[in-house]
Amino acid sequence: MADIEKTPAVSAPAGDLERTSTTGGADSEALPKMMNPVLKHADRNDADEALQVLEAENGEVIELTPEAERKLLRKIDWHLMPLLCLVYGLNFLDKTCISYASIMGLKTDLGLGGQQYSWLGSMFYFGYIIWEYPTNRLLQRLPLGKWSAFNVIMWGLVLACMAATSNFAGAMVVRFFLGLFEAAVTPGFALFTSQWYTVKEQGARTCIWFSFNGVGQIVGGFVAYGIAVGTANHPVGVKSWQLLFLVIGLFTAFIGVLFLYLMPDNQLNARFLTEKEKVLAIERIRINQQGVGNRHFKMYQFKEAMTDPMVWMFAFYSLVADIPNGGITNFFSQMITSFGYSNQQSLLLGTPGGAVEVIALVAAGILGDKFGNRILISSLGLVSATIGMLLITCLSEEYNVGRLIGYYLTQAAAASFAALLSLIATNTAGYTKKTTVAALFLISYCVGNIIGPQVFQAKDAPGYKPAKIVIIVCDCVALLDLLLIYWWCRRQNRKKSEARAEPGYVKIEGQEFYDLTDRENPEFVYHL
Repeated sequence: MADIEKTPAVSAPAGDLERTSTTGGADSEALPKMMNPVLKHADRNDADEALQVLEAENGEVIELTPEAERKLLRKIDWHLMPLLCLVYGLNFLDKTCISYASIMGLKTDLGLGGQQYSWLGSMFYFGYIIWEYPTNRLLQRLPLGKWSAFNVIMWGLVLACMAATSNFAGAMVVRFFLGLFEAAVTPGFALFTSQWYTVKEQGARTCIWFSFNGVGQIVGGFVAYGIAVGTANHPVGVKSWQLLFLVIGLFTAFIGVLFLYLMPDNQLNARFLTEKEKVLAIERIRINQQGVGNRHFKMYQFKEAMTDPMVWMFAFYSLVADIPNGGITNFFSQMITSFGYSNQQSLLLGTPGGAVEVIALVAAGILGDKFGNRILISSLGLVSATIGMLLITCLSEEYNVGRLIGYYLTQAAAASFAALLSLIATNTAGYTKKTTVAALFLISYCVGNIIGPQVFQAKDAPGYKPAKIVIIVCDCVALLDLLLIYWWCRRQNRKKSEARAEPGYVKIEGQEFYDLTDRENPEFVYHL
């Protein structure tokens, strides 16, 4: 890790660690505030849980060898990433099942007309937006792994209930509660990433688990096609779209039970780590200046989140960029049929879009971390999406393959959203502030996704040209906002560098575990 010097051990047991005394005697409890009075919120009694663990090591700092850290990181990856990836893929698949169902008979069987299908798309996000801030507070207050697992189980069971709906009203109720329970997954996963991984690792990990949106789209297309063809050849007691909801919903609930058993709340209760490895896992994230979590609500951090210009740039991006997402997510199957393909063909032709999303996200995550610039590299995905929508809009009807390729290019837009999501974990410190920022970002995400389906007006079908123009404009505005965030982070880093260079500035011991915000901590550096 280039950002922190980790001295190789020469005499520590098992070659894993070396300990150096950092305590200053009997008065060390009062030392932090005396050394740096600017940090008025550096209260040892309200510090991160991790500080207590490290203090139990008799005031000694543990320094990992590179070999030991690589071994530990591999162990963490193998135990956390498969679960995060699988559940996040189901998160996308479950909320977009309705797009497959729309061409499998759901619209006819429920008697949907006019804008009713669009409202089913939007209703998911009404449940999401209403519960987003409360669930973020609960993510802070309750055990992170257990609360996340509860929500996974519940949204799987709710999705299965969609099979029992027989009218528009019943479907609206199910979609509302599906959004309510899914509201916890994205902010929860951002917290998992920030508490287990260093800033140099977070961008790639976030993009990898987020890329399973694309995997979910690929799997969903094949599952929906298999069910549609299978039930056509061998009729069963339920409609094909009902069977789709039952299969995917109950499978999700089962995975939620596994998540409850396997996913730890943090390093302190991770069953797959030894006692020594738990301490090492905490020590390796000291560089983040964020700790592993604090359950106390801090009003000053809430106020800072509400007055931080960067936070509102993030929220504005989420709003504008998710108007296209809300529309395309719910209408992509119908959009493909408008290119001249059959309903069953559209189920399969949507799957390459998922592959494009996976490639864009993984490439942006890895390259963003490698070159230390997630914002500019991920912006290429937004450029690709804009070009794709221009192809769909401007090409005439005889160029169906070109328009289909345009749809595939739109799926790269997720790279920029995932990059900003990872930057919430990386660039926001203070646990109350972090959960507040995540809530604002995802509330804006909900508003954008509520608006998105509504720009697809029934009177404009099947081409929906006005909606496509709105999407192009939104993508361009979102790109400008990304560039503004990039400029702002560079400006703040210059100011922090100047503050650290001031005569008399001294970094306090354990400062990174005092649950300080990114703005008040001079040692905090914003990642680009």
